[in-house]
Amino acid sequence: MYISRFVHTKRLFNSLTLLTRSLASKSHTNKVSLYLQRAKLIDSIRLALRSNASRSLVPILNDPALDSFVVTNALRCAPSPDSALSLAETLKTIPHFTHTQHTLYALAKVLAKSQQTAKLKALVNAINSGKFPNVACVSFMDSMRWYATAGDLDLVLSVWNEWRNLEKHCRAESYNIVMSLYVQMGMNTEAVKTFYMMIDERVVPNARTYTVMIEHLVNSGKLDSARQIFGVLPLMRIKRTLRQYSILVGAFTGAEKFDVAKILLKEMQIDGLLPGHSMLRSLQLMQVGGFLEATDKVITEMIPDERIKNVGVFMDDDDDNDLDDGGGGDDDDDGNEDDSANGYVNVNAVRLKPWLDPAALANALRYWGPEEVSSLEDAKFVWTTQLVCKMIRSFRSAETAWQFFCWVSCQPGFTHDVYTVSRMIDKLARHHGHADLVDQLISKIKREHIKLPFSTIRLIIDLFGVFRNGHAALKVFRDIEILCGPISKSSLLLLYSSLLRTLAKCKMNSDVLDILDEMIVGGTLPDIQTFSGLMHHFALEGDIKVVQRLFGMVKQSGVGPDLYMFKVLIRAFCKCDRAVLALRFFKDMTNSNLMPDAAIKQLLVKSLWKEGKFREAAAVEEKSEEINNALPLALRDHLYTVSSEDLARVCKIYSDSFKMTNC
Repeated sequence: MYISRFVHTKRLFNSLTLLTRSLASKSHTNKVSLYLQRAKLIDSIRLALRSNASRSLVPILNDPALDSFVVTNALRCAPSPDSALSLAETLKTIPHFTHTQHTLYALAKVLAKSQQTAKLKALVNAINSGKFPNVACVSFMDSMRWYATAGDLDLVLSVWNEWRNLEKHCRAESYNIVMSLYVQMGMNTEAVKTFYMMIDERVVPNARTYTVMIEHLVNSGKLDSARQIFGVLPLMRIKRTLRQYSILVGAFTGAEKFDVAKILLKEMQIDGLLPGHSMLRSLQLMQVGGFLEATDKVITEMIPDERIKNVGVFMDDDDDNDLDDGGGGDDDDDGNEDDSANGYVNVNAVRLKPWLDPAALANALRYWGPEEVSSLEDAKFVWTTQLVCKMIRSFRSAETAWQFFCWVSCQPGFTHDVYTVSRMIDKLARHHGHADLVDQLISKIKREHIKLPFSTIRLIIDLFGVFRNGHAALKVFRDIEILCGPISKSSLLLLYSSLLRTLAKCKMNSDVLDILDEMIVGGTLPDIQTFSGLMHHFALEGDIKVVQRLFGMVKQSGVGPDLYMFKVLIRAFCKCDRAVLALRFFKDMTNSNLMPDAAIKQLLVKSLWKEGKFREAAAVEEKSEEINNALPLALRDHLYTVSSEDLARVCKIYSDSFKMTNC
């Protein structure tokens, strides 16, 4: 389903001219021309690395245009670690070249991939000792990533332990790295224990945590368990990623369970994700299996576009053929034509797609001046859905992304579709909540009868909450059926939850209550984490009656309040100097056989003492002598997101899959 070309593009394009005129008027070099010059030099190095003629590298590297940007990307695009290291050695003979942090980090990744741990460690030590001026010390995170890529568990754990000794809380990604390395090494017990350690230490698992978990289960043949955890993620407000879909679709097509793979592709479309090249093989298998309807269009998008010409170089007859159609670091299909290479037709030539980096190109276009646009048009890039989506995502400025979005709609052979429009709406909503421009796009979508992914609509509502624009969020919500079409009951629950959270952030309390009533009358009951978030909000507002009403609704729902809900209420009322009310909920909690953790108990006791309730404080101390030391399922950032029940379910599925009953 495609959108017809924007007929009012010029008018829309001019709507932001005044906003960017001051930037465009600044004196600056033509960044697009510089980008194209660098791209051609990178292509020359890529070809030389594949030509079995290392002597050809020296004259190329002596080009005055050689800089750290060119070297960094040439190292990333090298066809093998050996060729990248050969390039690094040759660079030592180039007088005008000096390493920067970017080139050294690219070299470190090469050493890690080639598992040359000794050289990698020596490079890290050299950087940290100040051998390279103007290069910052290597962070703990980067060190862990490189040593994990090299497969050196001892070094990873050594760096991690040093980090943990210096800082009380390490980032979630550090746990992900350790967990992933355990998975790669087949250490199932240690991988599961690392996840439990993450929970114990109050570190919030993120999307990549669950990617590692899903990949672990799939690699162990636990496809159904992986699918179950994947299904819980939306309820936990965890974004499902393209990597997760790729792993699961690949696993189920490999097992010839094409019906499950087809369902996953439909869910991916609902999440607004365009399949990547890692899924091409899986989709081709589905084609063979007769599932053409689900895969025909997405496969067409991934097949190399015949309009994209190759760059190539002649080889001597004595040289071995070394055809590499992708390049070591090329993730994109799209590129600019290189007229100097169009004449190469020798079958023995190395042929490569022109190098293209959407993020670097977007950065070159950040001013969007006449010279940049002219250079962009002269380059004759082949614009595809994937490339345009990557460009829009890479722009730092929403205004520049909008100008590009309008400009590219007029380029020959390109038409915006639901993916590019969704990406543009995402960009606009993320940057200062451009409700006016979002509204223009939405109006166009309505006229074109285009159905946006449900995830895009929900994202808009969430982001309008960040920028305190509740009325705009309400307007989008009211148009959900027009914009998105029919949605499932579970999706409607998530959408209502996002709207309630946004309205609460905007202090639109009467609207919150109206939407809540509308939701329940319509047969959609808020989940436990939404109730917790609303109670927290109204408790801080001092509206005790609403809190009690919400608490009563939870009890009547049959779900029952969980430990975290009680903790939210106790904490909120203590902050409002209403410790007596907090004590009431403490009693309800203990009567439900739930015990507080030490932090909540201490907060309540301190608040009671502050208000002169010494006897009550002593009673709390006595009541909570035995603090529950079981798995703490309440995490930071829990409001409106993760419920204890869902997290416990994920923990059980994961541990049971590897018979970890005593974790």
